[in-house]
Amino acid sequence: MIHRMLRYPAGWEWHVLQQARGEAVRKEPLPSRKDANKQTSASHEERRAVKAISKMEQDEAVSQTDELKKLYPECASWIDECAGRRTNNISVGDASTSEKLLYGTVMFQVSEDQTDIQPFHFWLTDKRLITMHEDMRLPLRLQAIEHTPKLESCETAPEALFIMISIILDTFHAGLDGFETRLGELETTMRRENRTGLIDIIFERRYDLLHWSHLFIPVREVHSAAQEAFMDELTETDSFKRISHKLERIEALLKHYALEIDTLISMDDAISNFRGNDIMKTLTIFTVLFLPATIIGGIWGVNFENLPFKENKWSFAAMIAAIAAITGFMYIWLWKKGWTGDLLNGRNPKEIVADSSTTRLKRSQRTKASRSEQAASAAAEQPQANTRSARKRR
Repeated sequence: MIHRMLRYPAGWEWHVLQQARGEAVRKEPLPSRKDANKQTSASHEERRAVKAISKMEQDEAVSQTDELKKLYPECASWIDECAGRRTNNISVGDASTSEKLLYGTVMFQVSEDQTDIQPFHFWLTDKRLITMHEDMRLPLRLQAIEHTPKLESCETAPEALFIMISIILDTFHAGLDGFETRLGELETTMRRENRTGLIDIIFERRYDLLHWSHLFIPVREVHSAAQEAFMDELTETDSFKRISHKLERIEALLKHYALEIDTLISMDDAISNFRGNDIMKTLTIFTVLFLPATIIGGIWGVNFENLPFKENKWSFAAMIAAIAAITGFMYIWLWKKGWTGDLLNGRNPKEIVADSSTTRLKRSQRTKASRSEQAASAAAEQPQANTRSARKRR
């Protein structure tokens, strides 16, 4: 266990506790039944050595925990709760000296890897902040030289805690910036070509947003719990106001990204429905158009001896002509009804975009022309108005 105590000019203390991490035990594949019968005394000795090492590590962890309890008896229960905890937990209480108390665990993402999440254990009173870490990256980042003036300017430990949270949230901002870039690329791809596989990418972005939202919720909880514990003594400080604005900005971004993803999902759903309707409409139209040929072919294909016009040499040609005439008549009837739509005259999306831009250009030209006509008419009416006013004066 590494223990470092930092005391700042305002009188508050920061105790940094670094938990010792034992070496991982070597994992071997499970032996087969044939190999199990060939175990030697050396393998037994090796297993005994591994068990002895693991027992020594457990005893060392217990001794370190007992040492911490002796060093900080007022937070003994918190030390027991932090052992092996990798979930968010925030609690508000009163210390033995009737001081306001805030303690718990917050999970933070340390690097760009979404699976690289480390716990940040803290125990906070007005004049003392105790943090416990399993990874050295968090305390080293918080104790960097560029952050030292910020911590030295703090008057109380709760104010310093929110400065630390603000420093850790830099990784959060970087992750959101990367998420925004990927979301913009998805929107561009969906606008240019709406492939059927884009829904999988949309859901992947949705899961990314859920990941960041899950990390943001405990930070919000710490913010609210600190207001409950320390009241106006903390809320009037500059660091608390800054972290409040930062959390509001992050929350607004998360809501905006969620709205964008929901819009993309709705658009993809609407496009899928339109495609399905077009497909069903196309199949229906082709079924109706080929219905006369199907009926006539089915009638003339039956095994009856006495069929009309069977022996006539022009019967087949007449049947084909009747089928073509009925099919043409049905197509013209569907077309006049407006039920065929653009199914047989498909348009490229690029042409639609070009047509829309051309339409906007024509609209702007018509607007300019109408404005020029209005100006000309106003100029023409001005002399007449002057003449009328001169007559009235006379």
